[in-house]
Amino acid sequence: MDVTNLFRDLPESLPEEVFQTLVESSGVRIERIISQGHASPPEYWYDQPQSEFVVLLQGSARLQIEGEDQPRTLKPGDVVNLPAHQKHRVESTDPNEKTVWLAIHYGS
Repeated sequence: MDVTNLFRDLPESLPEEVFQTLVESSGVRIERIISQGHASPPEYWYDQPQSEFVVLLQGSARLQIEGEDQPRTLKPGDVVNLPAHQKHRVESTDPNEKTVWLAIHYGS
């Protein structure tokens, strides 16, 4: 089994968010997401067929969940579990520091 580190090999520049699948198996996908100053396009909402458990590891972000009045401010160590088809969008990520997320997509 290889040992890796989620903070290793972060890109120097991030013209776009980076989505890297770390593990994929039947009904589960684990990915590392790297952002810096990124946000979902205006009026765009993620509406995923799988549930998603997200851990913010580094940086900060504001996550808007449909039906909530205000975006949630996430800092390192914060977790959010989004049921399948829970519409959500990234309002912003830290422009001065890389934001590293661990996202676990599960279920059908």
